[in-house]
Amino acid sequence: MQKDSDKNYKSLLVNVEQHVATVTLNRPEIRNAFNDEMIAELTDAFSTLGADDEVRVIVLAAAGKAFCAGADLNWMRAMADYSYEENLADADKLAQMLKTIYECPKPTVAAIQGDVYAGGMGLVAVCDVAIAVKIANFCLSEVRLGLAPATISPYVIRALGARASQRYFLSAEVFDAKKARQLGFIHERVSEEWLADEVAAFCNKVVKNSPDAVKTCKQLLHDVAGAPITDELISDTVKGIADIRSSTQGREGVQAFLQKRKPDWLTAD
Repeated sequence: MQKDSDKNYKSLLVNVEQHVATVTLNRPEIRNAFNDEMIAELTDAFSTLGADDEVRVIVLAAAGKAFCAGADLNWMRAMADYSYEENLADADKLAQMLKTIYECPKPTVAAIQGDVYAGGMGLVAVCDVAIAVKIANFCLSEVRLGLAPATISPYVIRALGARASQRYFLSAEVFDAKKARQLGFIHERVSEEWLADEVAAFCNKVVKNSPDAVKTCKQLLHDVAGAPITDELISDTVKGIADIRSSTQGREGVQAFLQKRKPDWLTAD
């Protein structure tokens, strides 16, 4: 089944096909730079798709030659006249959008077909998986403009690593997809003609898995990564495995495996 979003987004294209939702940044004429409108639409799209039982994985893609060049220059010009309070409110909208994607209960995949600069680095970092074409370049360019990547920093530092972030936050150097792969910022680098196939192959793997278990695993990663191994953490993980074992899909998955049949989340369509 394929369906397009019934919402009239101005900067996004959204469609759902066979449990895979694709959200496409659609401002190619300005390299998919974002403004307040795109920020609001991304927040709404990921909130809506995250709550849709039909959707099991969400791809964040982009139209045109660039994935995302960061902030729209016209939007930045307008912000130059903002008061401190207006800047706070504006930055909070961006922060909430990034948090919405990061905390989306569905797995998210960045399909990177071109360059990623500044705030675009944040969009990649909040996705669970990132797959890029070999020709893509990456840059945290904020310091060139007298700014800092403050709002995106919690996510970029987690995805890029603290040591590498020290270099690229301070230098605003451009690095290529090969370096991004070496640093772990992206998971795969592929030829342009293979990007769609690589993304589809990953999504097909996710779609076959228990939706409830995938959701639990995503929350587990957020809760455990970087946390000290304390008695409380161990207790939480013990409870977590007991909860999922006794859940409907947990029981169904084990029974399907033992009975050598497909689980019901694969046969319900």
